[in-house]
Amino acid sequence: MRQQIKRGYVGERAIHLVLFVCGTLSIVTTLGIVAVLLFETVEFFREVSIVEFLTDPQWTPLFADKHFGVLSLVSGTVLTAGIAISVAMPIGLLSATYLSEYASEGVRRTLKPLLEILAGIPTVVYGYFALLFVTPLLQAVIPSLSGFNALGPGIVMGVMIIPMISSLSEDAMYAVPQSLREAAYALGSSKLQVALKVVVPAAFSGIAASLLLAVSRAIGETMILAIAAGQQPRLTLNPLVPIETMTAYIVQVSLGDTPTGTIEYRTIFAVGMMLFVSTLGLNLISQWFRERFREQYE
Repeated sequence: MRQQIKRGYVGERAIHLVLFVCGTLSIVTTLGIVAVLLFETVEFFREVSIVEFLTDPQWTPLFADKHFGVLSLVSGTVLTAGIAISVAMPIGLLSATYLSEYASEGVRRTLKPLLEILAGIPTVVYGYFALLFVTPLLQAVIPSLSGFNALGPGIVMGVMIIPMISSLSEDAMYAVPQSLREAAYALGSSKLQVALKVVVPAAFSGIAASLLLAVSRAIGETMILAIAAGQQPRLTLNPLVPIETMTAYIVQVSLGDTPTGTIEYRTIFAVGMMLFVSTLGLNLISQWFRERFREQYE
């Protein structure tokens, strides 16, 4: 008996050690990534003014006449992410509301996995779908639409991130205590009123988290935009013309034609740091929202 207890204790200690090593490894990896980004970004800003980087409307680091204004890449990223969220948010939230409040348990167990299949399709497939199907379809309605543009890949990217909003929001709504619904019904509320005025506010922290994840996924998407958006950096919010995003530029420079250690090569780390800071800011804002609404409803 004593030996069994001792073996159990040793096993628990071993599992504890393995989990500690895994957790430490993930932290060290994150710190290593941040350190590389920070080092290369500092080297980049030794040669390029941060004021020029943040204010110059042109981005031509690979040309003879070099300009290092990241605003054109930021505008392309914001434009495509905005289109994607405009498509995904209403569809995702409405489908989450249906699955949580209206669908039977059997329908919910069937439809939810089918909806989540969209997240498993390779992004390369989405990219060629945007280029070869969605863009020609849009050109039939909008003749001025360029072959490469922000609208087509933005819409397709929105379809891709629908499962993130729908699934996570539905989980948050489904976890709302049934007693809240019953209290609302007892006061004479309809099912729609319960869903929109009771369940959605009570699940707001989870819904906000799903929207944040979707926005982060849209900002970080690469292949759809590299294939279908055009890789032409320009400071515009016009979705009908070719644009380039921060991630698509990183892919362009990382293909191997740019010598390592040059200022052109270091631009990918400066742009990567811009992506990192943007995502970190979104996480901090989302955390603030979650804490505020958790105190109000939970």
